[in-house]
Amino acid sequence: MSFHPDLRTARFLPRSFLAGPRSLRLTRWMAAAAALRAGGEVIAIPDEPAVSVRVYRPQLVSAPAPALLWIHGGGLVTGNAGSDNDFCTEVSNELGAIVAAVEYRRAPEHPFPTPLDDCYSALRWLAEQSDVDRERIAIGGASGGGGLAAALGLLARDKGEIQLAFQLLVYPMLDDRTALRTDIDERRFRLWNQRSNRFGWQSYLGAVYGTDEVPMLAAAARCEDLSGLPPTWIGVGDHDLFLDENVDYAQRLQQTGIRCTLDVVPGAYHGFDVIAPKAPVSRSFIEAQINALRGALTRTTTPE
Repeated sequence: MSFHPDLRTARFLPRSFLAGPRSLRLTRWMAAAAALRAGGEVIAIPDEPAVSVRVYRPQLVSAPAPALLWIHGGGLVTGNAGSDNDFCTEVSNELGAIVAAVEYRRAPEHPFPTPLDDCYSALRWLAEQSDVDRERIAIGGASGGGGLAAALGLLARDKGEIQLAFQLLVYPMLDDRTALRTDIDERRFRLWNQRSNRFGWQSYLGAVYGTDEVPMLAAAARCEDLSGLPPTWIGVGDHDLFLDENVDYAQRLQQTGIRCTLDVVPGAYHGFDVIAPKAPVSRSFIEAQINALRGALTRTTTPE
């Protein structure tokens, strides 16, 4: 039950910030208010008028530049493209990369496959930009966005149109079957528990929730064949509801021969780096993500 020493305020946090339909409007309003100060340039996707991206460009850039398509969290039902403004800005400036945060449509109004299709439209748009190096495109996301990023990796692999360089999965929401478990001790969880998880998956999956008919692109953990995916980084705290499914996914990637780094943070809860971004453990976690992206997206040259 002990939290990381840098996260002492965890005991004052709720176990869930989203309990169901009644709280959804409030959480969306709070996310929208927080994003009012977000930077970047909002660009509509020409072929998909319902989809836009918030584009962050580095202060110094050499074209063609590496790029990251970022998918915000929110349990598939809340959050927005400006939610991770600080992270997207830091990645862009640190790596000289173009970061596009996608404003995808959310459940329950827009269940699977609409959010995933929106993300793929944004990925295709990003790959077509003249200042983007098509060979150095990564995808990433946190929580529900991490789950969408994992599914997007599978979709991109199957379509074969865009060869991804990397995927960054931050405590990703990968497996709807976790919401059906009854053997989990929830006392150590903060901000996201089984009640939140059930609501998120029910909203996203609709009638197939709780059945064996859930498509693998709706919940990446259900995919039996993980071959052909790009190198991957997965990070999660050991006080996170998604710990087991994240560890399992990382191990399956490794067993398939995919290069995968798994970073498990002791005593860390879901979203700890967002709640306490200045805590040393959070900074280390964020820097690990940026370093993983740097290793994947930095072009190396061979001396002649």
